[in-house]
Amino acid sequence: MSDSVRERLFLLRKEMKRRGIDLYLIPSSDFHGSEYVGDYFKAREYITGFTGSAGTAVVAKDEAWLFTDGRYFIQARRQLSGSGIALMRAGEPNVPSVEAFLKQKLRRGGCIGFDGRCVCAKAGMAYEAIAEEKQGRIFSEEDLVGAIWKDRPSMAKEPVFFLEDRFSGRTFAEKVADVRADMERAGANVHILSSLCDIAWLLNVRGGDIDYVPVALSYLVLSLRECIWFVQEEVLTKEQRERLQENQILVRPYAVFYDALQEMRAETVLYDPTAVNYSMVKRIDGHTKKICAKNPSELLKAVKNPVEIENTKRAHIKDGVAFVKFMRWIKTQAEQESLTERQAAAFLLERRKEQANFLEPSFETICAYGANAAMMHYAATEESDARIRKEGFLLVDSGGHYLEGTTDLTRTLAMGRTDDVMRLHYTAVLRANLRLSAAKFLHGVDGRNLDILAREPLWSLGLDYRCGTGHGVGHVLSVHEGPNAFRYRKNADGSDAAVLEEGMITTDEPGVYLEGEYGIRIENELLCRKAEQNAYGQFLCFETITYAPIDLDAVVPEAMTEAERTQLNAYHQMVYDVLSSHLSEEENRWLKEYTRAI
Repeated sequence: MSDSVRERLFLLRKEMKRRGIDLYLIPSSDFHGSEYVGDYFKAREYITGFTGSAGTAVVAKDEAWLFTDGRYFIQARRQLSGSGIALMRAGEPNVPSVEAFLKQKLRRGGCIGFDGRCVCAKAGMAYEAIAEEKQGRIFSEEDLVGAIWKDRPSMAKEPVFFLEDRFSGRTFAEKVADVRADMERAGANVHILSSLCDIAWLLNVRGGDIDYVPVALSYLVLSLRECIWFVQEEVLTKEQRERLQENQILVRPYAVFYDALQEMRAETVLYDPTAVNYSMVKRIDGHTKKICAKNPSELLKAVKNPVEIENTKRAHIKDGVAFVKFMRWIKTQAEQESLTERQAAAFLLERRKEQANFLEPSFETICAYGANAAMMHYAATEESDARIRKEGFLLVDSGGHYLEGTTDLTRTLAMGRTDDVMRLHYTAVLRANLRLSAAKFLHGVDGRNLDILAREPLWSLGLDYRCGTGHGVGHVLSVHEGPNAFRYRKNADGSDAAVLEEGMITTDEPGVYLEGEYGIRIENELLCRKAEQNAYGQFLCFETITYAPIDLDAVVPEAMTEAERTQLNAYHQMVYDVLSSHLSEEENRWLKEYTRAI
């Protein structure tokens, strides 16, 4: 891989030299700022060989760097080995941000280049300001990676489907009315949407253009009078077009979107500078009035309605049934069979496929044995596929999209012998998970306020994890959804996590990751609920809506408080009560043992 990466860097630098570019940025996103992208958009992976979902490459005349976060430090170091690309460990002491780094490296009169369609407007304007300060310029009109990528995959064009009201809980007309009300309050008569999940949520449409994220590549322009959906025409059937027309949704080709932006005149446009790209904003510069604000749909879709909540719980029951079958199998069969990580992941996927209304996994399953689990977002390959032995930990992080909702579940399983330190770390992670889920707090609190609850049991041992404790979960959309999250640090764009509201669903997933040894993570989803209201204000709490046993084989009960043991026992009783009617008598006997009181 390193030889091909060096060759690609050589070809890219030739293109940079032709255009007078000193520093060329290659982010991970597509034209829509997506976290996960289709094969067509994996330009940063093509250039660097790094396969993680997050990172930005910066290429200069004689040097190259990759910025990525703590989830990927181990993986990136291995995949960049021999490539000539230096790893920049984002968030670590003395490691600058991409913006600060560009400011350091750009010579006076120099040029920063990037594909303006793949860089968010906020970042693009920051790069523009850096270039202006250095009396230089921006080059954003071409995709230079595309110029050298001769066997580039085609852009995805998968069929779409409508998410029926009985699953979505609200009609397109109701959602549009809410967004238009927010537009009017902001003084805007046009709203531009580029975020694929926002568009899918608003239209109650799902697609298949990104693996594990059921969305369709598209843009949307919503005015106070009409709704125009710019989508690849091949993905729609005649009947779907007619249905869209009945809902007053105009369909135009995906390829004409940027031309349509230039046609807008004297409009007052609302857009989120972190969720539209730089090229979009440059197209409307000079002939529209711009209002920069968060997409109204971001918060609207994060607060699940009662139908979505009940459906999501049903999805978690199905997921729990699938996981119990998997956990029982691997706990018993691993002793007789020589299983690998990929075989285990395949078995779990088959159990999910047996559940009604299952669509696809909600992300690539992380089934990581031993030292592989120290890489937070590890995915087994043919080369890395480890044998699961009768000792140590197996970390399994997986989830599914069902018509009813989206799930995200992690369990770490003791496969046999574990030592005292491993059990101590496992119990600390369990305590961290329980402490956060038991939180009770006043309205106005956000995820930064609560993150300490999960981290304290680990901090007290001198341990930490280089990622957030939890993220919002979409409804048959991206498994990672803002604005709600648990993290003590600010978001990548400098903003804080959102205030927690009733109806938000956020994951609770603390962990321990020791390079070369093992990884431990325990993850449940938490539904924010109202508690009592009194003179102090409205109190909120969490309801755990993940139903799967937490492996007791590595728990040290003496290291837990009485309240924590009581909480764990109550959780396991709930798991048994919820799942037992969906399992066979033999499976129930096993589940009873693995949800026993301690």
